[in-house]
Formats: sequence, C-alpha cells, structure tokens
Amino acid sequence: MGDRKASGSKEDLKKFKEEIVHQFHVVSEGVIDQVKLVAEGVTTINERLEAARKELKEEIDNKTQPIVQAVVELSGKVVALDGKVDKVNQELKTEIQGTKQEVLAAVKFSYAELASVLQPYEKEFLELKHRVEKIETRSIS
Repeated sequence: MGDRKASGSKEDLKKFKEEIVHQFHVVSEGVIDQVKLVAEGVTTINERLEAARKELKEEIDNKTQPIVQAVVELSGKVVALDGKVDKVNQELKTEIQGTKQEVLAAVKFSYAELASVLQPYEKEFLELKHRVEKIETRSIS
C-alpha cells in the first residue's frame, strides 16, 4: 500500500504539475494577447502622433514662410536705407565743413573790415587823448 500511495502521490503530483503547466500556458497566452494589444495601441498612438506632428510642422511652415519672406524683404530695405543714411551723413558733413569755411572767411573779412573802419577813429582817439593830457597838464601847472 505504501507503494500505491507513493505511486498515487507521484501520479497526483504529475497531474498537478501538468495542470499547473497547462494553466500557466493559458494565463501566459492571455498575457501575450494583452501585450500584443498594448503594442498595437502604442503603434496606433505613435502613428497618430507622427501624423499630428507632420500636420503641425506643415502648418507652422505655411505660416512662417510669409514671415521669412517679409524679413528678407525688410532686410534688403534696411541695407538700402543704411546706404542712404551713410550718403546723407557724408553729404551733411561736407556741407557743414563748407559752411564752416564760409563763416570763418566771413568773420575774417568782418574783422579786416572792422579794423580798416576803426583805424582812423583809433588815430583820432589817440590824438584827442594826447590833447586832453596836454590840457590837463596845463591846468595843473
């Protein structure tokens, strides 16, 4: 009987083992199916995400293209204006220098003219001063 019990026990253990292995296969197939579903979901989400990314990139490109063109046009205009400002600046410097020379010449001429006008008066003044000094010295003596 000990043999029968031992062999029954072995038989029971073998059946139990087979049942556990069978259950494991059933459960693992379910897990594998669920993992496959999750993987398919991830793939679907990745595809949708990539499509949305492409759509957004296209929309951004479409909206930024006119801005880029405007910047390029404005850049050209700024360069042209910069050239004009430099030219006007140089013209103004030249004109200011010419005006400065004219003013200096006019001032020199005015001084020369003033000197020629004042010279006879200066002579007369010196003569009058000399006469006043003579009169004063006579009065004192």
